[in-house]
Amino acid sequence: MLSAKTTHVRWFLVFWLFILSAVSFLDRVNISIASGSIVDAYHMTDVQLGKVFSALLAGYALFQTVGGHLADRLGPRRVLTAGVVWWGIFTALTALVPAGVRGALYLFVMVRFLLGAGEAVIYPAANQFIARWIPVRERGIANGWIFAGVGAGAGLTPPLITYLTIHYGWRSSFWVCAVIGFLAGAVWFVASRDSPSEHPRVSPAELAAIQSGLTVVRESDSSREAALALVPWKRVAQSREVWAVTISYFCYGYVAWIFFSWFYRYLAKVRGLDLKTSAFYSMLPFLAMLGGCLLGGTVNDRLTQWRGPRLGRCGLAAFSMAVAGGFIAFGSQVQGVRLASLVLAGGAGALYFSQSSFWSLTADIAGASAGSVSGFMNMGGQIGGALTGSMTPWIAARYGWTASFLVAAGLCLLGALSWLAVNPLRTLSQIPAVEAGPGDNKTRATRPTQDEDRKETAKDNHATV
Repeated sequence: MLSAKTTHVRWFLVFWLFILSAVSFLDRVNISIASGSIVDAYHMTDVQLGKVFSALLAGYALFQTVGGHLADRLGPRRVLTAGVVWWGIFTALTALVPAGVRGALYLFVMVRFLLGAGEAVIYPAANQFIARWIPVRERGIANGWIFAGVGAGAGLTPPLITYLTIHYGWRSSFWVCAVIGFLAGAVWFVASRDSPSEHPRVSPAELAAIQSGLTVVRESDSSREAALALVPWKRVAQSREVWAVTISYFCYGYVAWIFFSWFYRYLAKVRGLDLKTSAFYSMLPFLAMLGGCLLGGTVNDRLTQWRGPRLGRCGLAAFSMAVAGGFIAFGSQVQGVRLASLVLAGGAGALYFSQSSFWSLTADIAGASAGSVSGFMNMGGQIGGALTGSMTPWIAARYGWTASFLVAAGLCLLGALSWLAVNPLRTLSQIPAVEAGPGDNKTRATRPTQDEDRKETAKDNHATV
C-alpha cells in the first residue's frame, strides 16, 4: 500500500540545510575575495579591513543564543526563513556603501555587524531541527552534510566572486549572493515543517523511525508541556560539558576563520600569487572542509554505534583537532606556495573532521533546548572567529605570518584537550544516557519523563532557556 511506503523527507531537508549553509558562507566569505577591490576603492588598511571582518563575527557571536532561543520557541522553519531574508537584505546593502563617502569604514562595520546578527540563527536553528527530526544514530552524518555546506559555499566563493568582480565589478557579486539567498530561503519555507508529524509527506514508517530514536519527542506535547521541557539556564551554566565544548569551539572558530577571512589575502599578498591563481588555491581548504565534514560525520556515527559516544563524539574530535594543529604548524613553515597550500588545506580538512562532534553532542545532551545550548557553544566559536579578524593581521604585522599560523596551531591543541573534560553521557536533563558496548547499535540518550521535567524545572523557578 502507498501508506506503507517509507519516505526520506528528513534527508531532503538535511540536504536543503546544506544549501542554506553554503549560501550563508557565500555571503560571509564574499567580502574576503572582494577585499582587494574594496581596500583600493575605500583606501583601507589591512587592520581596518580586519575590523570589517570582525564586525560580522561580533554580530554573529552576540546573537547566537538569541537565535537558538527563538528556534527552540518558534521552530526552525520560520526562524531560518526570517534569517535568510535578513541576511539577503544586508548582503545587498554591503554593495550600496558609496565610494568616497566619509565614514565608509563605519558603514561597512554596521552593515556587516547586522548581517552577522541575521546569520546567527542558521546553525542553532539547524540543530533544533536535528533534535526534532534526526534519530541519535544518524546525527553525525546529518551534521556532516549540513556543515559540508560551509566548505561548499566557501569553496565556490573564490571563483564565483573573482569572475563577477573581474567582469562586472565587486558590487555585482553582492547582488548575486543576495538573490541566491532569497531563492534558497523560499524553498526552505515551502518544503520544511517544524516537526515530522506536521509534514504531509512524511510516511508513518518514517515518522516511527524518527520518533523511536529521538532524545526528546515533543510532537504530542501541549505548548505548556513543551515549554517545561526546556532546560533551565542554571543547569546549562553549571554544565562542565557545555563549558568544555564552548572553549573547544572558541579555539575551533579562531582557526577556521583564518581560512575564511585571511587565507585568500595571505596567498595574494604574502605568497605573491595573482588574482586568478589565488582564487584557485584558496579553494583547497574549503574543499577539504567539505570532505572532512562528510567523512567525519560518517565516522562519528559508526564509532558511536560501535564503541559509544565517548570515542565516537569526544575521542574523534580530540584526535582530529590535534592533527589539524600539526598540519597548520607544518604548513606555515613550508617554502613552496603550492605545497604550503596543500598542507594548510589538510589542516582545514582535519579541523572540520571534528565538526559533527560539536553539534551532535549538543543535540544529544540538550534535547528540546538544542538550539539554545548549541547557540551558546557557537557564540564561543564566533568570538574566536571575531578575534581572528583583528588579531591575525596584528600578529602578522609584528611577528610575521608564520607566527599567526603557529598561534592557530596552538589553539588546535587546546581545543583537543578540552574534549577530554566532556562526558557525553551526562545529559542536561540529568538522566544518564546508555552507552553502547561493542556491537550495540542502539546508543541513545534516555528521555526523562514529563513528570521529571516538571519537577526539575519547578526547582529552578521555571527559568528556562
